[in-house]
Amino acid sequence: MKSIIVSGLVAWALALPALAADYTIMAPAAPGGGWDQTARTMQDVLQAEGISDSVQVQNVPGAGGTVGLAQFVAGAAGDPSQLIVGGYVMVGAILTNASPVGLDDVTPIARLTGEYEAIVVPAASPIQSVSDLVAQLKADPGSVSWAGGSAGGADHITVGLFAKAAGVDPTKINYIAFSGGGEALAAILGNQVTAGVSSLGEFLPQVQAGTMRLLAVTSDERIAGVDAPTLTESGLDVVLQNWRMVAAAPGLTDEQKAAVAADIEKLNASEGWKAALETKGWANTYLAGAEFEAQLARDTETTEAILRDIGLVK
Repeated sequence: MKSIIVSGLVAWALALPALAADYTIMAPAAPGGGWDQTARTMQDVLQAEGISDSVQVQNVPGAGGTVGLAQFVAGAAGDPSQLIVGGYVMVGAILTNASPVGLDDVTPIARLTGEYEAIVVPAASPIQSVSDLVAQLKADPGSVSWAGGSAGGADHITVGLFAKAAGVDPTKINYIAFSGGGEALAAILGNQVTAGVSSLGEFLPQVQAGTMRLLAVTSDERIAGVDAPTLTESGLDVVLQNWRMVAAAPGLTDEQKAAVAADIEKLNASEGWKAALETKGWANTYLAGAEFEAQLARDTETTEAILRDIGLVK
């Protein structure tokens, strides 16, 4: 009788759906920026789709994500419930900050999204076009102040490539790094800087509201629904896409890594995630497993070469 009861309980337990994992996602930046938006969108969709019962977001800003990355590596080891978002910005910040920890110290899971950069000015700015901005930059590079994300990130690289393509010494640019998108937005909207650079989605609400003027985007061709030329159209040979990723803690077992990867794959395939990408204007650049790890290695090598070329890494 006991064996029958035990067998019945085991069968009943196996028939139950697996309990959804709880996660804490670190956004290694201040609220309002792309990483924070990515983490909170993941939080919403993971819970709404029943992939996770509980998801918390933790903001740890500083040094292009390297402060949060170091904290994550030190404190999350072996814990499959801990995730961190990052991306192209972090690749550059690790190099420019000579960070003692890198992305090889975590467990990369997947590249999630891609987004092109945008160059804007305050709506009241006399600068009406990329040509106007180039003219001022050539006349006096230091007079053009640029607001963007952390040093060495996609925004900073974009400005360096912009200057180089315009025939201006990239080491002369006046770049002001902010730890979060909200702070950079405030500086631009407050007319404290000449221009701003960030992912297109971060600027679109202000552009649509008429408080910012969108001068150009860094895509290889015009973006549907966006009334702005590419930098290439504007005479500057610059194409750059910022991407964002999610990684898990270091020191996971193969089984733990596979479980996290399966949840992120479910996230990517969900209708809620697809809807969120469309709403925010993020491209789905999902890439996982060994292919993503190989791409990450190539991007790191390429980024180091760019940073050396524009004087951000010696």
